[in-house]
Amino acid sequence: MTSLAYLGALLVSLAGLAAIDARYRVAVFDRPRQALLTIAIAVVAFLAWDAAGVGLGIFFIGDAPYLSGVLLAPEVPLEELFFLLLLTYQTLLLWRWLDRRQRARRESA
Repeated sequence: MTSLAYLGALLVSLAGLAAIDARYRVAVFDRPRQALLTIAIAVVAFLAWDAAGVGLGIFFIGDAPYLSGVLLAPEVPLEELFFLLLLTYQTLLLWRWLDRRQRARRESA
């Protein structure tokens, strides 16, 4: 069961971000097409970065008892995809929130 621990934590975290987004309509729940395209482009870029790192022998899985064992590519576990989704989604939420905050300050000044 520990082999799914990391994936489970990533999914719970993604669900938490989605709940925040749904409540405050920050990114995906505000502009779904733009937000999902932004996330997809960033994830593809990061996966290309991972592929380059694996090809150069820099990135590797090693001993990983908390991973599911499912590989998307050599040395690229399934969990990497969900980690990159989490990373890009939370960054987009933060960016959009800060942008809104800055706009609100400008309008009130």
